[in-house]
Amino acid sequence: MYTLSNRLRLFSIILMVVGLVGLIIGFASRPGSVEEVKEMMAAHDAHGGGHAEAATQSHGGEHEEDAHGGDAHYEHVLHQLQNKPWASLYAAAFFFFMIALGVLAFYAIQFASQAGWSPVLFRVMEAITAYLVPGGLILFVILALSGFHVNHLFVWADPEVVAGDKLLQGKAGWLNGTGFIIRAAIFLGGWLLYRHFAVKYSRKQDEDSEGNKWYKKSFKISAGFLVFFIYTESMMSWDWIMSFDPHWFSTLFGWYVFASLFVSGITTIALMTIYLKSKGYLEFVNNSHIHDLAKFMFGISIFWTYLWFSQFMLIWYSNIPEEVTYFITRIDDYKLPFFGMLVMNFIFPLLVLMNSDFKRVNWFVVMAGVVILCGHYIDVYNMIMPATVGKSWFIGISEISAVLLFLGLFLFVVFRALTKAPLLAKGNPYLEESKRFHY
Repeated sequence: MYTLSNRLRLFSIILMVVGLVGLIIGFASRPGSVEEVKEMMAAHDAHGGGHAEAATQSHGGEHEEDAHGGDAHYEHVLHQLQNKPWASLYAAAFFFFMIALGVLAFYAIQFASQAGWSPVLFRVMEAITAYLVPGGLILFVILALSGFHVNHLFVWADPEVVAGDKLLQGKAGWLNGTGFIIRAAIFLGGWLLYRHFAVKYSRKQDEDSEGNKWYKKSFKISAGFLVFFIYTESMMSWDWIMSFDPHWFSTLFGWYVFASLFVSGITTIALMTIYLKSKGYLEFVNNSHIHDLAKFMFGISIFWTYLWFSQFMLIWYSNIPEEVTYFITRIDDYKLPFFGMLVMNFIFPLLVLMNSDFKRVNWFVVMAGVVILCGHYIDVYNMIMPATVGKSWFIGISEISAVLLFLGLFLFVVFRALTKAPLLAKGNPYLEESKRFHY
C-alpha cells in the first residue's frame, strides 16, 4: 500500500493556498470601470511600453479610441482585463481536467484491447482519474457561470452581442446557456459514471479468486464507454474551447483536442510511475513499461503535430478571411506562445524521444514529460486567451496562481487516491504477462 508522505501533503496544500490567494488578488485587482482603464493606460504610457498590466496595446498599442469611437475602445479593454483572471482560471482548470480525462480514455483502451503489458500500471491510472470528480465539479461551476453570462468569456452568452450578430443568432439553437449546461452535465455524468464502475469492478476483481467475472464486465463497459467518449469529447471540444471563437470552426478540432489530452494523460502516467519507483514502490514495473509509455508520448506527440499542421495548412493555404483570422490573431498577438508550444510539443519530443535507448532513461523521460505538459498548457492557453483577452494578455499573477492552485489540488487528490487500494491490480487475468513484459 502507498502511504502519502506528510511532506507531499503539505507541499500540495501550500500550492493550493498560494494559488488561491494569488487568484483572489488577481480578481481584486481587475479594473471596475472605464475610468480605471483610462487611468491605467495613462500610467502605462507614462512608464513606457510592453505587455504591462494595463495592457494598453489592445487594438494595436496606440490610442485608437480617436478613430474608433471614444469610450468603445476603453470598454472593450475593460472587458478583456476583467476576463483575464477568469480566463486564467478556466485554462488551468481545463488543463488539469483534460489530463485526468486523457488517462481515463487510455485506461478504457487498455481494457477494450485486452492489453497484456499495462495491468501493473492500472492503479496509477485509477488514481489519476480520481481528479475527474473535484476537477469536473469545479469546471462545471465555471462553465455554468460563463454560460449564463456572469462573466464575458463566451461572447455568444451575451444577449447584446447576439442581438447584433446574425451568425450568432443562427447558432443560438446550439450555443445557448441552457443547452450548454445540459450538455456539460451529460458529458461529465457519463465520464464519471464509467470511472465509478471501472474502479469498482477493478476492486471486485482483486477479491475474485475463482474467475474473471468482473474483468469481463470491465471489458464490456470500457468498449461501450469508448463509443460514448469519442462523440462527447468532440462535442466537449466544440462547446468548451472552440465556441470561444464562435465565428470560426474546424472539423479537425475534436481530434486536435483529443490528441492534446491523450498525450498529456500518458505523460502524467509516466511521470507518476517514475516518481513512485524512485520512492521504492511499483517494484513490478520495469524499464520496458517506461519504454512503452515513452513510445506513446513520442507517437502521440507526432500525431498531435500531424493534426495541428493539417488544420493550420489547409486554413492558411485557402486564405478564407473568416477562417484564417484565427491563426493570424495568434501569430500576430501571441507569437512567442504560439511558436513556442510547437517547439515544446513537437521538436523537443522528436529530438529527445526518437532514440529508443533514451526512452529507457528515466531522467530523459521526465525531462521530456515536463516539457510536453508545459507545452500543452501553453496550447490550451493559446486556444482560450486570444478570444477572451485579446492583446491584453501577459503572464501575471492570475495565470501563475491558477496553475499553482490546480496543480496542488491535482497532487493532493491523485496521491491520496493511491492510498485507497494496493498498487497492484492482483485479480487481473493479464497480470503475470504484465509483470514479465519485456521489449
